[in-house]
Amino acid sequence: MSSTVLIVDDERNIRRTFAMVLQAEGFEVLEAESGEIALSLLARQKVEVVILDVRLPGQDGIEILRQVKQANPDQVVVMISGHGTIATAVAATREGAFDFLEKPISKERVLVAVRNAMRQSALEREYRSLKAREEDRYKMIGESSVMQDIRTQIARAAPSSARILIYGESGTGKELVARALHAASNRKDGPFVKVNCAAIPEELIESELFGAVKGSYTGATETRDGKFLQADGGTLFLDEVGDMSLRAQSKVLRALQEGEIEKVGGADTQKVDVRVLAATNKKLVEEVAAERFREDLFFRLNVLPIEVPPLRERREDIPLLVRHFLARYCRENNLPAKEITDEALNLLMEVPWPGNVRELNNVVERLAIMSSGARIGVSELTRVGGLASSGGSEQGILTGAEGLPAGTDMVEIRPLLPAEVLHLGGLVEARRFFEAACIREAMEVANGNVSQAARLLGIDRTNLHKKIQSYGLAVEKDDGRTGGES
Repeated sequence: MSSTVLIVDDERNIRRTFAMVLQAEGFEVLEAESGEIALSLLARQKVEVVILDVRLPGQDGIEILRQVKQANPDQVVVMISGHGTIATAVAATREGAFDFLEKPISKERVLVAVRNAMRQSALEREYRSLKAREEDRYKMIGESSVMQDIRTQIARAAPSSARILIYGESGTGKELVARALHAASNRKDGPFVKVNCAAIPEELIESELFGAVKGSYTGATETRDGKFLQADGGTLFLDEVGDMSLRAQSKVLRALQEGEIEKVGGADTQKVDVRVLAATNKKLVEEVAAERFREDLFFRLNVLPIEVPPLRERREDIPLLVRHFLARYCRENNLPAKEITDEALNLLMEVPWPGNVRELNNVVERLAIMSSGARIGVSELTRVGGLASSGGSEQGILTGAEGLPAGTDMVEIRPLLPAEVLHLGGLVEARRFFEAACIREAMEVANGNVSQAARLLGIDRTNLHKKIQSYGLAVEKDDGRTGGES
């Protein structure tokens, strides 16, 4: 599809000359003899590049440029003038012109300017698309009361310079809260740098955070900046800060207290202006009591605590989340739009989701890609395994299994709800799951002895061995002589 260029000049011959040059190169051309006509055209039609004369009847080109950029800041405009001055060029650049050409203009100069402008226009479109996708990926979804409360906390806390500690189970969306805090702060134009403290080996965490000089350790082939310097002027997000080593904690504490860092192997200190946000799925008060986390660092980070609720405490948000994820993954995978039935949504709302929003996200991505039709119902959930979460819990299948009085002959078995059966992958998988849970419990009671566990379960040891292998259960020991059957 050819790109469109709008030529705005009050001289007909100049418009015709530009049009001939550009059309010969495959561009579509529109013409306007005044700024007012140009503005009207731009309001109705998409144009990649505007070639705009400075001197026009009525409003001059600089004023028209100003109005064009106000209406569409991403519109690429090339200014031309037969009476160009440095002051005019500076004024045009200040108002957002991409280039400034002086008449007479050669054919080659026109084409170079337009092609460069086209590339700029394409880059602007790509940037907007990537930015929109990034914003969509980190958008906080939910209208429940707990989510409204979190948004209120973010709105109050973000403009301040206070440090914030974000609590929540894995998969609840702590990073989304951190990004929302950054976006609403006065540092939003600065960098947002994330560090996953749990994913970096202890021996590398210091160099990752503070940088290292060349030769300071094996593999340090060049001097490099750490995350604190990369986040200078912006926000540093310490994810899973509870997994940081005590040695690294002491250095982070110094950086927070002094506002300066020292690279590994270096002797000089460097000032940094960083707002630190931290997140953890641990109870740091207990970590402090166990001396696994520094109390002074805890108080430094825990100025404003924000608790992110698990998904089970905001089930009413599940339909919004499912539809949001479904639209995203259809779009990202170039799939036709799909919808999900109310019955399927109701089942998803009954699932415990131990992995929280992250687990739900993964399930919906699977449904978007693997479901065959445009409408996802209960049968599709079962077929694709949309309810067979890998994080499913064994709790609740047996009731009265613990603390039974001596001589009790029967364990009361609570029937599973249909949603729980589907969550396990259907009736066949639920039966396998139940049997595996019984075997695992017997093996624990028997302290890993297969022969003894087989006697407790009332089955042959060989048969139990086969089941253990089938379910992929770990066996610590197997002494067939200990009361076993041979």
